[in-house]
Amino acid sequence: MSIPFPVRIQAAVVRGAFALPEGVRRAIAGAPVVRDGQTLALDAQLILKLQRLSKAALVLPGGVGPSRTAMEYARYLVGGPTIGPVAVREVGIPSGGDELAATLYSPAGLGERSGLLVYFHGGGWVVGSRASHDQVSRFLAQRAGVRVLSVEYRLAPEHAYPAAADDALAAVDFALAKAGDLGADPARIAVGGDSAGGNLAAVAAQRAVRRGGPAPVFQLLLYPATDASVRRPSRDLFADGFFLTSADMDWFADRYAPEPVDRADPGVSPLRAADLTALPPAYVGTAGYDPLRDEGEAYAEALRAAGVEVELSRQPDLIHGYANYIGIGHRFREATAEAAEALRKALR
Repeated sequence: MSIPFPVRIQAAVVRGAFALPEGVRRAIAGAPVVRDGQTLALDAQLILKLQRLSKAALVLPGGVGPSRTAMEYARYLVGGPTIGPVAVREVGIPSGGDELAATLYSPAGLGERSGLLVYFHGGGWVVGSRASHDQVSRFLAQRAGVRVLSVEYRLAPEHAYPAAADDALAAVDFALAKAGDLGADPARIAVGGDSAGGNLAAVAAQRAVRRGGPAPVFQLLLYPATDASVRRPSRDLFADGFFLTSADMDWFADRYAPEPVDRADPGVSPLRAADLTALPPAYVGTAGYDPLRDEGEAYAEALRAAGVEVELSRQPDLIHGYANYIGIGHRFREATAEAAEALRKALR
């Protein structure tokens, strides 16, 4: 993808702003933000200020098309230089009589029969792609020392629920069945994702375990959407002003799970599953300033109550989508590195 000149200018502005002395960055960002007993990180406050100045948003007035385009270009603004050395190759995954595109990331020096993470990108099931999350996949692969299979699942509204959930399970099944072809150990296959991708990872793990047979051995869930049927306090506390808004969440859900879909269906809301026992261990990362915070943490607690080993880690000073901001400041990278370390330990 060629980078339009205005995007190049925006990227230079962002890099320049984050290179300024701390006092200058604080002056640009404004007075510290404190809410719900948490202080927003300067890195997060500064990028939010720059986004407001540029009128950046997850959902743009033009709807699906412009919003998808904006998400694709966002990685050039906040993702940083391409992470390497990481080899990539394209993979086709059968799903429902069609084939899903996927990218296999293999960090340099990694031997055969490594651990492998099947990864689903965020974007509300409507926007986002392997390309928009290329840096996230590279970062996790390199930091965790595993292969990452990033999946181009079908997006809504063209393909509403259960298309993406079906694709997620198909991708997990493919990785388990073809682990050797992917250079992976079939006994060390994890599933993960961020936001809507975290939702798909949780749903795929549940479905794989309940049907019996091979299943992932670990879940990496970054600020996952887990319950579209209930409005929790964080949804109102952080409804606006922190990039992902409550209105955005309604917009995404209306396209992914429109009527007559039951949003309490565990395929949409994995927290609503009647049985969470026997699921693989999980790392659940949440952001303090995120309308999705409470449902992600509720899922972690429900897993724990069902006897599942869970590491719940709230990043109290960060915003939704922090893994996408690893190219700027240090807090975003620090938080994502913690998740990568949890993955490394789980699959070593």
